[in-house]
Amino acid sequence: MDPLLIVMVAVLALFIFFQFRNSKKRRAEQEKLQSKMVPGAEIMTQFGLYGTLLSIDEESNEALVETTPGTVLRVHRQTILKVVEDDAVEAEDTTDSVELDDDSEPAFGERVDKADSADDDGADKRDS
Repeated sequence: MDPLLIVMVAVLALFIFFQFRNSKKRRAEQEKLQSKMVPGAEIMTQFGLYGTLLSIDEESNEALVETTPGTVLRVHRQTILKVVEDDAVEAEDTTDSVELDDDSEPAFGERVDKADSADDDGADKRDS
């Protein structure tokens, strides 16, 4: 037998083996996700939308997701990427607040109280 043919058959066999292994892994991950997807679970969609799963309709492949109280979105069931664990949501919700000194300028895009800025503008206009 030709050694090149043996190598090509071996590479083909490895390729087929890895294809089956990867499909088995994906199937197991999908089953794990399906078992976690119950109404009330916190989820994230493929486009980065976080919300609470309200219901899943298996026939039409649709899911109802509540993003904020009273806002319910209807999305395709396959767009649900993962069930978010409580630890991950709490870590994202913690934000550092920045406090300003009275004489410092606000950072770009930072909101300032309009009443404070109106008092300052009025004082500047009267002085000039």
